[in-house]
Amino acid sequence: MKTKLLLLAAMFISTACANMDMNNVMETAGKVAKGPAPISETQEISMGRGIASNLLGAAPLLDNRPVQKYVNQVGRWLTLNAERPDLPWHFAVLDDEDVNAFAVPGGYIFITKGLLVHIKSEAELAGVLAHEISHVLRRHHVEAIRKSTRTSIITDFAKDSLKDSGLGSVLTNLIGVGTELYARGLDKNDEYEADRMGVVIAARAGYDPYGLPAVLQTLQGMNPTHSNLALMFKTHPSLSDRLDLLDRTMSGSMDRFEAQPDLANRFTKVIGQ
Repeated sequence: MKTKLLLLAAMFISTACANMDMNNVMETAGKVAKGPAPISETQEISMGRGIASNLLGAAPLLDNRPVQKYVNQVGRWLTLNAERPDLPWHFAVLDDEDVNAFAVPGGYIFITKGLLVHIKSEAELAGVLAHEISHVLRRHHVEAIRKSTRTSIITDFAKDSLKDSGLGSVLTNLIGVGTELYARGLDKNDEYEADRMGVVIAARAGYDPYGLPAVLQTLQGMNPTHSNLALMFKTHPSLSDRLDLLDRTMSGSMDRFEAQPDLANRFTKVIGQ
């Protein structure tokens, strides 16, 4: 998956270079655009649809309808207990051995088969999905795209001032920039915020909020040099840092929710582990 995503990102960057001088698209690394125009929810969904299509080009959907339906049901229930419930949320399992999960602007959430097989309960699944939902709620990828792109390009897109093929070219370039993020990762603070929000959303939905920390502990016990973990470790903060921050955040405040169910039996029945 890592190689596929890197190749996919490179392909889109090459396409962008052919259509538009990249100096007019990308700012110097780390430079934040000044006063970028806001991107509407409709435009966020348009970008997300294109990025999701690219990710599906790198890894197909798992051919298991009951599992796909179940993951969607859990995900949609979580979104009903969070902000922005009216987004066109979609949840899917990718047929890929890499251990990872992805959020895409506009409400597209992917989890790999490689991660799913290491999950032991519905509460753990909910914790992972709630983390990814939080990225969408806080528009982390949208903001990362804005920071990586010249203000004029974002303004043209946000104001819809380019017509027909012109606007299409801008959207294509933004989708390419967005796709490249999945090989690079978000800011560490975005990941920490998604962890904190994720456990709250899971608790609000009636799950044991310690599902996400349990998954992180499982991953911490795996061989860190395994190739299936490479992309996740590259694009996320260290597991120990994430667990330490969650421990400080949840200590005391989440104890009263610990008795909420993990629904391990229902998870096992559907997933077949």
